[in-house]
Amino acid sequence: MALWFQDEARVGQKGRTCHRWWAKGRRPPGLCDQRFEWAYIFGAVEPATGKAFSLVLPFADAAMMSLFLDHFAQTIEDGVHVVMVLDGAGWHGTKALDLPANITLVTLPPYSPELNPVERLWLYLRERFLSLREFRGREHIIDACCQAWNAATDDPRRIRSLCLYPWIEEVNS
Repeated sequence: MALWFQDEARVGQKGRTCHRWWAKGRRPPGLCDQRFEWAYIFGAVEPATGKAFSLVLPFADAAMMSLFLDHFAQTIEDGVHVVMVLDGAGWHGTKALDLPANITLVTLPPYSPELNPVERLWLYLRERFLSLREFRGREHIIDACCQAWNAATDDPRRIRSLCLYPWIEEVNS
């Protein structure tokens, strides 16, 4: 059995600014686009090993979640069953999804994003790669998301550092 955590992040032209150290009393420079193109990073991590998997998709709905789960299921080794912990978004309901046989979904309690370690990965991606930028269009957003994900997840130690909460270590042992 393997314990994975999953979440989605919307990235786009109407981005958010990030925190910056700057001179007191002065506003730091930065870009903030006012257009409305975006894409979603569907990401999953296994904090105990530092493994990560993602797809960048145009929408966040049950069809895209089923597509994500189908592609993710193909990466699971034979004989391994994955318990995937995720939030209670409407498109995560098992009735609306084509759930692969080797994955079981477990929903977090409502209003508890701090329990999902993928939230820290989103913060890292936004702070390091995806904030204070201007995207030309959806293709540019998708490219930026892929580059950011690959840069952040190329080292399993980084995923473990960001996502391995002490209670997850206890659950895995």
